[in-house]
Amino acid sequence: MTAVLSGKEIARQLTEKFPESIIESGQDYLVVKNESLLAVAAFLKDTPELNFDYLNFITAVDYYHYFEVVYRLSSLEHNHSLVLKTHCADREDPTLPSVTGLWQGADFQEREIYDLMGINFEGHPNMKRIFLWEGFAGHPMRKDFR
Repeated sequence: MTAVLSGKEIARQLTEKFPESIIESGQDYLVVKNESLLAVAAFLKDTPELNFDYLNFITAVDYYHYFEVVYRLSSLEHNHSLVLKTHCADREDPTLPSVTGLWQGADFQEREIYDLMGINFEGHPNMKRIFLWEGFAGHPMRKDFR
């Protein structure tokens, strides 16, 4: 069975390397500033004792005042996992860095989030709609979609 790493323990390690990048940490999750997302994700993947080499999934949640993007990461070598989150406060142009350079499995998942929620992933190699047609007005999974 995969062990869930403590978000608080990982936050302690990250604070040493990336001061002021952590917004919040809990028993099973970690929330980072969106401008620190790519650096933190690379650290989680490339640090040998963490080695989060597998991206289970990415999803997004609309809390109306902000979007939360959730990444579930696992280490196949160490058999542990972590939930990494970040927020987008700008509803007009929500943007995050793409993690496709770290995990290729993020490709279609980021496109799905873009298509249904309208969150743009900077640096994505093919950022276009995946379910709906080009020219479709809006993003149907947003709470304010009509």
